[in-house]
Amino acid sequence: MINVSLPSGDIKQFEGSVNMFEIAKSISNSLAKKALAAKVDGQAVDMGYVLERDANVEIIVPETEDGVDVIRHSTAHLMAQAVIRLFPGTKVAIGPSIEYGFYYDFDPKEQFTETDLEKIEEEMRSIIKEDVQIERFEMSRDDAIRYFEDLGEEYKVEIIRDIAKGEMLSFYKQGDFVDLCRGPHVPSTRYLKAFKLRSVAGAYWRGSSDNKMLQRIYGFAFSSDKELKDHLKFLEEAEKRDHRKLGKELDLFFMSEYGPGFPFFLPKGMVIRNVLEDLWRKEHTKAGYQEVKTPIMLNKELWETSGHWYNYRENMYTSEIDETVFAIKPMNCPGGVLAYKHGMHSYKDLPIRMGELGLVHRHEFSGALHGLMRVRNFTQDDAHIFMTPEQIEEEIIGVIELIDKFYSGLFGFEYRIELSTKPEKAIGDAAIWDKAETALENAMKKLGKAYKINPGDGAFYGPKLDFKIKDCIGREWQCGTIQLDFNLPERFDISYIGEDNDKHRPVMVHRVIYGSIERFIGILIEHYAGAFPLWLAPTQVKILTINDDVIPYAKEVASILESEGVRVELDSRAEKIGYKIREANGKYKIPVQLIIGKSEVENREVNIRRFGSKDQTTQALSEFVTAIKEETRIKFDMDKLENK
Repeated sequence: MINVSLPSGDIKQFEGSVNMFEIAKSISNSLAKKALAAKVDGQAVDMGYVLERDANVEIIVPETEDGVDVIRHSTAHLMAQAVIRLFPGTKVAIGPSIEYGFYYDFDPKEQFTETDLEKIEEEMRSIIKEDVQIERFEMSRDDAIRYFEDLGEEYKVEIIRDIAKGEMLSFYKQGDFVDLCRGPHVPSTRYLKAFKLRSVAGAYWRGSSDNKMLQRIYGFAFSSDKELKDHLKFLEEAEKRDHRKLGKELDLFFMSEYGPGFPFFLPKGMVIRNVLEDLWRKEHTKAGYQEVKTPIMLNKELWETSGHWYNYRENMYTSEIDETVFAIKPMNCPGGVLAYKHGMHSYKDLPIRMGELGLVHRHEFSGALHGLMRVRNFTQDDAHIFMTPEQIEEEIIGVIELIDKFYSGLFGFEYRIELSTKPEKAIGDAAIWDKAETALENAMKKLGKAYKINPGDGAFYGPKLDFKIKDCIGREWQCGTIQLDFNLPERFDISYIGEDNDKHRPVMVHRVIYGSIERFIGILIEHYAGAFPLWLAPTQVKILTINDDVIPYAKEVASILESEGVRVELDSRAEKIGYKIREANGKYKIPVQLIIGKSEVENREVNIRRFGSKDQTTQALSEFVTAIKEETRIKFDMDKLENK
């Protein structure tokens, strides 16, 4: 008798060996019809797996995370089978499931084109209609090598040769297609319906530029057509918001072939950047931070002391000065430690909060560069706080409240927090780790913050909190972080004089709010789709003249607004007013447009039109100036902060 324990707590009994289909059917016929795979004591298996002992069994269905992963992996094999049918002689490499879909690497006789993707999709649907059964079987390593050598599949042979001798390997047969794979897979191709091939790109075999360039086909796969359609709609919206496209259209920034990964900010982009930096300085001064500036390039010896030279060397740019190696800083932290170490400190001085808008450089592979989101130089809004162990909780609360003020009160972002605890390889005294983790948790509880624990995912030098903001179309971005560090204080032998007149080691906190200012601007461009709120917009008011006769008054209006600190532009071109409005509203997304005609001149008024609206209102110039001054002032939404 075999006892099968189900997630519901029920126990099913079977006289002898039983496969997963039979177990699913014993629960319900509807479950058996949609079952994709199963878990036996937590191990994923195919539906044909035969159970011969007591076990915990969970049936995997399409609408679960495990089910979607099985669908995506199986759809990758479906695509590979279609490619082999359509393009004989194509060699197959690897094909994993990834977020939202899958990819497969091929070595075809001729390069794939975007047109080929349509043919492959059509063939995939034909294979689905054939309801091809998917069967798992095993071979020894040596037999597998001979099998794929006979087929001329050199990439499979290379993969198998790297596997230890004596190990039995699992394979999946799907009609005329066979691949090395752990599985599990859906029972047959009819279970695969909601997919779309996305693109074809180059990819080096095993990720090394020393190897041959293969062709990688990407695809999406979901458990239902609705999910696929929703995702494609999401991608369409995301494409409209692409910060690279909007950055060019709005004259915010550009990239040059003379500096790949090194962004150029144009005047309008600098307005946004300066507003964010000025606000950062103002709020940090109010919160008790002192600003420092540390050098961009420092002696190699410093980076050896910090550990970066041994762990981050391949990402660092270097130069030789007076026969001594210097490195451009990839992080601000060692410089911050030197700033602390410059003087003697008492426990009465702590905490010391040092803020720095520090420009850092990191070498990124050219293929990883992506607009402002992944660059080779960026500005971190770093701060390093030096404190006693007893001050950790209070300081963490202060940082969380400051982050919340920016995220919730200013930008209106929803966000979630993750707490990462001590990893297996960690430095520092266990008691300090416990104290630090407890302080982080207590800070969150005191503030009423929900958080998720990531056990063992902390940095080797201390636990951390990560803040993940959600934009208006639901994407998550990690920006803020609070990291406790026991490593650098030890490496640099920094200390403070305690109440007992002995030297003590301070605890160091690294924290950012924007993260990378460049990346944060990219996120804001996409979040607002280029239509920035009035306080942040590069041009807050644009004055549009109907004819040349009104230009003197329009210039006077512009001068008055400029004197009040409003960012204003005047469009006095000899163009039709409809064209000017469409350009200001549609292309440049100006928050406030003032239309100046004969009536406005005679009555010293302005005709006001807002971005995204066709409504127009008329207001006396003096009243408008008073109102717009107040409206452009940066304001924090205190209701959102108080309700957090």
